Amino acid sequence: MKRITLIAALLLSFVAASAQLSLYLANDLGRNGYYQQKQIAALMGAMAEEDGPEAVLALGDVHHFEGVASVNDPLWLTNFELIYDHPELMIPWYPVLGNHEYRGNTQAVLDYAHVSRRWCMPARYYSLRFEDDGITVRVIMLDTTPLIDKYRNDSITYPDAHLQDADAQLAWLEAELAAAAEDWVIVTGHHPVYADTSKDESERTDMQARVGEILRRHRVDFYICGHIHNFQHIRPAGQKVDYVVNSSASLSRTKVKAVEGAQFISDEAGFARLTATATTLTLDLINAEGKTLHTIQRSK
Repeated sequence: MKRITLIAALLLSFVAASAQLSLYLANDLGRNGYYQQKQIAALMGAMAEEDGPEAVLALGDVHHFEGVASVNDPLWLTNFELIYDHPELMIPWYPVLGNHEYRGNTQAVLDYAHVSRRWCMPARYYSLRFEDDGITVRVIMLDTTPLIDKYRNDSITYPDAHLQDADAQLAWLEAELAAAAEDWVIVTGHHPVYADTSKDESERTDMQARVGEILRRHRVDFYICGHIHNFQHIRPAGQKVDYVVNSSASLSRTKVKAVEGAQFISDEAGFARLTATATTLTLDLINAEGKTLHTIQRSK
């Protein structure tokens, strides 16, 4: 009897130790399958056979260059449906809007949730809670374009940006983080708070002043974004948040240099895999050949 009890206890211990929750992250996708988009999409599907991810977090610019015109725009097929066609990628995709979506019909991006069962976008910004075998993860999805003055001030190119209530979103973010009680807390958006980039410095200073200040006041493990088309892992001095730029899942940019606090940089294209257990949170940055270039791990 004691032996059976011991075996059962060991089995339960093994199951608890091996329990994990997995998510994929991809962004800057929409290139009609060109460059490395098809290659990375096939890799994501093949790896999903082993990882069994709960969902894909699509962090903006699913559609280059002018967004989409409607839910019937052919770009939905050539940028998304016919590219990410592996059976293991027929899981929920949770997107946020990128600056390129804001060049087109942003409402159509939200409304596509009524067309595709896997396109799960309840609002412009929203909060997700994942739970599996007692592991809990809070993911906050931000709509960053309206938080940046550059876009708000250009109502011709980005007609919807100035119409959004940035203060309301920031107040919502503050409240969501204050209430978050999950094992792990991740905030995502399209634009970086910290990064090396040739884009306007004002993009980052606006994000630092508006989003960065809020993140510093709360328990946040990762802030993960796209936009720059290369991999960067930055931990600024005196901060506890790991800031990660996820590379493009199609076309990368080859010039990247280390900024203050940089832990890793790479000019390769790829995607990211997030794995949570009860005691560790792991983010793997993976290139188009399936090689893990860099791993970030947080522990309790």
